[in-house]
Amino acid sequence: MQLQDISPDQVVYYTIGPFHLNATIVFTWGIMALLVIVSLIVTSRLTTGGKMGRLQNLLEIIVKGMRDQIREVSGGQEPGIYLPFIGTLFLFILVSNILAVVPGFEPPTASLSTTAALAICVFLSVFIYGIAKQGLLGYFVHYLKPTPIMLPFNVIGEFSRTLALAVRLFGNMMSGVKIAGILMAVVPLIFPVVMQVLGLLTGVIQAYIFAVLAMVYIASATRTHAEAQQKADAHEQGESDNG
Repeated sequence: MQLQDISPDQVVYYTIGPFHLNATIVFTWGIMALLVIVSLIVTSRLTTGGKMGRLQNLLEIIVKGMRDQIREVSGGQEPGIYLPFIGTLFLFILVSNILAVVPGFEPPTASLSTTAALAICVFLSVFIYGIAKQGLLGYFVHYLKPTPIMLPFNVIGEFSRTLALAVRLFGNMMSGVKIAGILMAVVPLIFPVVMQVLGLLTGVIQAYIFAVLAMVYIASATRTHAEAQQKADAHEQGESDNG
């Protein structure tokens, strides 16, 4: 590995005019295909009775863990509406980071273009979920709270946290790849193995952190509506009891 290969974007396999087929594109589509194939295999053999297969057991553990985590982070909201998006983010980043231990594999998450794309998806999802929960006017009013003076600061905050998401994931993954490459050149036997293990652990943690932060941002846009609805339901319940 050369020091200048700081990103899989720079590993080009094929070029047609201005288009460069680099490692980021190849392995991103490879991971998506892998996730689709595995999901098709697992879901085609789902069973509710008798002995379940190992893949189904593993899938149910992962899904249950995701649902519990989403419910906790979102303040008790129903996780079903958020699970497809948050779960996909988590699994894509997790598989990408774990496969980094495979020789020749270039993790797409070590590319700023990939992490920026994931962060933009989170950025847009905040608007989508927020508007779906609170309505167009109700969602954009929160940018004026606690006072209209805070409008530019709230807008800047939205963009800055999106940038922070992209840079955090990119920085952690890129640094792990580079350190492993340097140690491979200096001490080619012992240290790379240790770094690969640490890189694997870091990759899992980063996938978890990214998914949790994404859910935190989405929950911040939807929790107000959920809390108001809960208060309204409680009020209606109290009135019915009094009546």
